[in-house]
Amino acid sequence: MNVKIIRTTPFGPVALVWSWLNGYPQILKIIISKPDLSAEYQLISAYPNYELSSCEEVDELATSIHAFLEGENIQFPLDIVAMDSCSPFQKAVLIAEYGIQRGNVSTYKLIAQHIGRVGGARAVGNALAGNPFPIVIPCHRAIRSDGYVGGFQGGLEMKQALLEKEGITFDAKGRVISPRLQYDNPK
Repeated sequence: MNVKIIRTTPFGPVALVWSWLNGYPQILKIIISKPDLSAEYQLISAYPNYELSSCEEVDELATSIHAFLEGENIQFPLDIVAMDSCSPFQKAVLIAEYGIQRGNVSTYKLIAQHIGRVGGARAVGNALAGNPFPIVIPCHRAIRSDGYVGGFQGGLEMKQALLEKEGITFDAKGRVISPRLQYDNPK
């Protein structure tokens, strides 16, 4: 398994697990550090025989991820991630999440409605919890209907910090203030 590690982000290391598929580099998984578990430790646990390697496209993505985590406005290409391992439902959720613009958020409920799964907020949350491509697919932009941030692979502090870098503000209780909601008019 090929791996590129970004070691110096504001949120700890990030690992890009990738492979050549049909002649092109494809990201199979992005591992972000958690508050109590570095990306490198998660990588060793999941892929003990990984090999550090890269190519131009993976290097460019790593540079963009680093810039994004520093607060830059980056729109990632979807064609570099291998979504084949996702179920059709998860793929629909991830594509809807990918469509949420910087500085906007949506709720798990609105995303479920947007993809035609009324009442599927919990399933949307579960699909995002297993997002193999955090950052590229900005799952930090999904929040709970009550305005609280909900879960995130990198922890709640990272989720709130990423949203703040995008101009989202919070009240003293940690709820999003006056969110710019995307998908508030279901299909």
